[in-house]
Amino acid sequence: MNLEFARKLPIPKEVKQMYPVSDEMAAVKAERDSEIAKVFRGESDKFLLVIGPCSADSKEPVLEYIGRLRTLQDKVGDKILMIPRIYTNKPRTTGAGYKGMLHQPNPDARPDMLKGIISIRDLHLSALRDYGFSCADEMLYPENHRYLSDLLSYVAVGARSVENQQHRLTASGLNEPVGMKNPTGGDLSIMMNSITAAQSGHTFLYRGWEVHSTGNPLAHAILRGYVDYSGRNISNYHYEDLVHVNEMYMSSGLKNPAVIVDTNHANSSKNCFEQVRIANDVVYSRNKNPDIKKLVKGLMIESYLEDGSQKIGEHVYGKSITDPCLGWEKTEALIYEIADRL
Repeated sequence: MNLEFARKLPIPKEVKQMYPVSDEMAAVKAERDSEIAKVFRGESDKFLLVIGPCSADSKEPVLEYIGRLRTLQDKVGDKILMIPRIYTNKPRTTGAGYKGMLHQPNPDARPDMLKGIISIRDLHLSALRDYGFSCADEMLYPENHRYLSDLLSYVAVGARSVENQQHRLTASGLNEPVGMKNPTGGDLSIMMNSITAAQSGHTFLYRGWEVHSTGNPLAHAILRGYVDYSGRNISNYHYEDLVHVNEMYMSSGLKNPAVIVDTNHANSSKNCFEQVRIANDVVYSRNKNPDIKKLVKGLMIESYLEDGSQKIGEHVYGKSITDPCLGWEKTEALIYEIADRL
């Protein structure tokens, strides 16, 4: 094998013992988990915003951003329930480039997985302890989920991972809602099959164990647009798209039909400023059609302190080093606008 086994890393149980969740924090998370689950089960009409940076690249600006979200959440909490994005591992199309805080807790330094594991847990702990937010992360590596399993209230399976058997089966054993994105090629039947797999029970291999899952009834769809055969970005958030997904759900027999619309990626052609228009378009569709209103539970929005993105090494505080994000002023105005229109 062309592998160098550099060092043995601590298992999740050991890391959790070193950086524990207090009883008070666990109670806050349990309350949030319950409130979020009610939205997906149709028992609450609050609108979800899974919102935050494309990648959590540095603790200080991420926590400043989350602190600002906390202030907004307290103002719009009668209509909106926010789940901050703390995405700590990033898929790369070719495998090259910055792979997130898990790999590089310091984007300017060499990868260090031990420091990365500690850093991502510390960041999620700080969000819960200091701001009362249990957050969202992407399950890029299923075997690593347990390092954060007691802290996350939402998990996303990305467009490149949604066809992978291990992601689907692991999702079937999680307690929190898991969003299954449509694949990069846009085939919605693949997304629906992934939800079926995630909602079903399985026996499979996980972290060296034979495990049994009972299925995750809160697994659901995320629409993020797609890229066609000629490389063009094609959106799938429009009224007709949402009607079509609702019809697919109605004929599927799946539990708790739900869609989160990703306002960036192929839906915006990676133009982060288009997210404002797209978000308002989705809210308009919900207001026009009761079936869409029942189906679409919220939005996924990429935003940070500063507009746009930067290259590694530029060191603009609170500006994304991966995909461009909507800056804070535009984000704040958008959240208030969504609240007014719901």
